[in-house]
Amino acid sequence: MFFLTKLTVWNILRVEQCGRGGPRKVTTGRAQTIRSHPELRLGLIGRGIRLSRTPRMHEAEAAAQGLACSYELLDTDAGTAGSLEEIVAWAEAEGFAGLNVTYPYKQEIMPLLDDLSSAATRVGAVNTVVFREGRRSGHNTDYWGFSESLRQNLPGAEVDCVLLIGAGGAGGAIGHALADMGATRLLIADKREGAAQSLARSINGATGAEVASPVDDLSEASAQTRGIVNATPMGMAKMPGLPLEAGLIEARHWVADIVYFPLETALLRHARETGCRTLSGEGMAIFQAVRAFELFTGVKPDADRMTEAFRAQSPEQGAA
Repeated sequence: MFFLTKLTVWNILRVEQCGRGGPRKVTTGRAQTIRSHPELRLGLIGRGIRLSRTPRMHEAEAAAQGLACSYELLDTDAGTAGSLEEIVAWAEAEGFAGLNVTYPYKQEIMPLLDDLSSAATRVGAVNTVVFREGRRSGHNTDYWGFSESLRQNLPGAEVDCVLLIGAGGAGGAIGHALADMGATRLLIADKREGAAQSLARSINGATGAEVASPVDDLSEASAQTRGIVNATPMGMAKMPGLPLEAGLIEARHWVADIVYFPLETALLRHARETGCRTLSGEGMAIFQAVRAFELFTGVKPDADRMTEAFRAQSPEQGAA
């Protein structure tokens, strides 16, 4: 039987008038009541995500909150057919409450949305889409997820000068997060022509200062930095390897990786053996899910409980 329940949200979204023709900015408004299906249907769009730990985190937290939830993987490498536009339209028509978005669609999905949060607009990437009242709202929870992970799991890390490898959707979130955390020099490397330059312009425009700059020479860049962050898929089980030469990593560096399958990538293993402090992709994966859950449901989740759900899964699970 189909029926609706009401959830009161004290930090719900208010949007400015705009049509489907292009995204509009989402702002924070006053409390209001929203409607939600009693069975929450969510999904993750991406490639090579069949081992993702995300579904279990959301389903377990929903159950703990007294909500029924099903979380589906829409893996375009494993049988999900259609273009990104067709998949999003199908999910909306099928009554999904929202979608998470991962590699390689975080930027491609933006023109398909009605509204963008300030974080998504600034970062230039979306990893969470909420369907509500006939509108598609895009958010970026990677930004907060990385910041929170770095604060909690690598306290005292010096962020004044950092080498960021990767300027895609995740790299954009991390770059802006590092700038907000106090980075005064952010060196950005990306093999795609113009990608590092574009992200550097975005960060400098947001901060009003010349904080970020593109680099091609990783040897020269790593010699200057205190931190190194890998924001590329390099190091995943299906894409093994290091994003930079091993010899460029020194004990004085702290090293972070967004990959969490495996939790200790080749990069982190080498960094640890070299004497570096390291940060795996686990924290970012968990904290971005914490924020996404609240956007989907209007209910504040228990981060410790979602961490337990993440860690309870087998080591073989962890693609997105």
